[in-house]
Amino acid sequence: MSGRAQLMWDEAVTGYDFGPGHPMDPVRLSLTMRLIEAFGLERAVDVVAAKPAGDSTLRLVHRPDYIDAVRQVSADPKSADGSYGLGTEDDPAFAGMHEASALIAGQSVGAAEAVWRGEAAHAVNFAGGLHHAMPGSASGFCVYNDAALAIARLLELGAERVAYVDVDVHHGDGVQAAFWDDPRVLTISVHEHPRTLFPQTGWPEETGGPGAEGGAVNVALPAGTGDEGWLRAFDAVVPELLAAFRPQALVTQHGADTHFEDPLAHLAVSLDAQRAVAEACHELAHEHADGRWVALGGGGYAIVDVVPRAWTHLVGIAAGRPVPPETVIPEEWTHQVYARTRQHGPGRMTDGRQVRVHGWEEWGYDPADRLDQAIRATRAAVFPAHGLLP
Repeated sequence: MSGRAQLMWDEAVTGYDFGPGHPMDPVRLSLTMRLIEAFGLERAVDVVAAKPAGDSTLRLVHRPDYIDAVRQVSADPKSADGSYGLGTEDDPAFAGMHEASALIAGQSVGAAEAVWRGEAAHAVNFAGGLHHAMPGSASGFCVYNDAALAIARLLELGAERVAYVDVDVHHGDGVQAAFWDDPRVLTISVHEHPRTLFPQTGWPEETGGPGAEGGAVNVALPAGTGDEGWLRAFDAVVPELLAAFRPQALVTQHGADTHFEDPLAHLAVSLDAQRAVAEACHELAHEHADGRWVALGGGGYAIVDVVPRAWTHLVGIAAGRPVPPETVIPEEWTHQVYARTRQHGPGRMTDGRQVRVHGWEEWGYDPADRLDQAIRATRAAVFPAHGLLP
């Protein structure tokens, strides 16, 4: 296995562009890559541009009629009428939609291949993590589900157990749906409660189909949950399940929209806690998956203050060159930010928070606490299926 990580990057992924005013502004991707370069992290990884996913790869998850529909509206955006979820407010059609979506999917599939074949210890595609796309429809800013495609390719290459951990503020519904009946895949999603946020799924009672009971795990957090609660929920569910499942590869999704500045959701997590979870995922990959780690981006709509810093931390951790939180951000990057967005960028790689985990076993369970109730509901729903005490 190569000791270096791979960073999947092709500037053309910024062509995934739903148009002016849409929250999924591709400038967040280019600003992230420019911040990675400002810190010199691109020299600590192998930067690789993988090929777009072809139809045979896309069909590992998506229906042929849906792929055809994406290709049609890609060539003629005005033909989109909302069928297949294309041409909606969330997923407006745009010229080149198929090509840009297939390119992002190709980067995640390429990451999975590199990690499985031992060409890289870890691989990151921060343009990926488009976890809402369904086998037969676009949803929630997501056209092709690159996370599910990466997992499907790992299975195709011979993996017998793949774990997926999703810490985006939104439920990873498309990945869950793709592997609902597949006992080879464990999907864990830690997200804001479906009562208060799209896509209104991800209840603790959603635990997998027949023959795959316990294969879907959902931690639904109360709106307003901050660092302490978010880290406690992750610690109370993820490590024990991964230890029991023994994955041969770990795929993680690091949507930055849990942040307290994010305009589309209601959690109150800091950049420092997001960094801590990225570090935890790295450690868990080494503990349980022989270091095979595919890390993806996802949501995140505070496109200057949060997303570039969060994913630069992710790349630094994967590269073995973590950026200390107190690090001052290079002026060259803040000048680029202002030139591109007319916003003033952040000054340091931290929100100034001291993060600590109040572990489930160490601190015990408070039956009157809403967060602990949420954790307990998840543990009760799925832990027995893995031979664990709830």
